[in-house]
Amino acid sequence: MQQQRGFSLIELMIVLVILGLIAGIVGPQAMNYLGRGKSQSAKVQIENISAALDMYKLEVGNYPTASEGLKALVTAPSSAKGWNGPYLKKGGVPLDPWNNEYQYKRPGANGQPYDLLSYGADNTQGGEGDNADITLWNKQ
Repeated sequence: MQQQRGFSLIELMIVLVILGLIAGIVGPQAMNYLGRGKSQSAKVQIENISAALDMYKLEVGNYPTASEGLKALVTAPSSAKGWNGPYLKKGGVPLDPWNNEYQYKRPGANGQPYDLLSYGADNTQGGEGDNADITLWNKQ
């Protein structure tokens, strides 16, 4: 008669514990990496929107007002003489990597003509890590 060999319960438990330890070490590192990727993506998008705002100013003569907002880059406001847009590709203002709208304020703080920022993962002002604000003038 042929004897069947298999794994004992102890051996299976040891393998599961080892896999759990590996997942516990690798998982948080992977999440940190993904979070940094979203922050970098937001910085690139902010720079692209800023370039579109500069083109708007060259053609219209001033930046969009706070009430016109970033939508002025896609649809001509009634007050924009010389508008030759849309200034953003893909037909709309992009959302930040956390699916929130970018914040546009005019005039900006600290003597800047405007502020352009993302509030990060928590979508509230301030924060650290993934929740930190990402701004045009103070890139982290």
